Amino acid sequence: QVQLVESGGGLVQAGGSLRLSCAASGVIFSLYSMGWYRQAPGKQRELVAVITSGGSSNYADPVKGRFTITRDNAKNTVYLQMSSLKSENTAVYYCNARYRNSYWGQGTQVTVSA
Repeated sequence: QVQLVESGGGLVQAGGSLRLSCAASGVIFSLYSMGWYRQAPGKQRELVAVITSGGSSNYADPVKGRFTITRDNAKNTVYLQMSSLKSENTAVYYCNARYRNSYWGQGTQVTVSA
């Protein structure tokens, strides 16, 4: 059974930082591209960042230079370091694992106060 469990969300002031974690189980983690997505109220889910099995990363334009995605294959965990947070970054952040199938975590709330 595949499980993706996000953690690290919370309330932070604008300009602050948070680090999200997503622990995967039930998959051969090293084979999967791992991504972070977010969904703000009333908006569609959107890609934030992705890291391939080979370690290459890509970011949505609004977060470039402020967010960093990394992975630790030994811990089956992907991270999203978020810095210089803005109120518009408030959303539920979801972890995604993609190889032959796609799996989602339950999401973690990030709230940035102005």
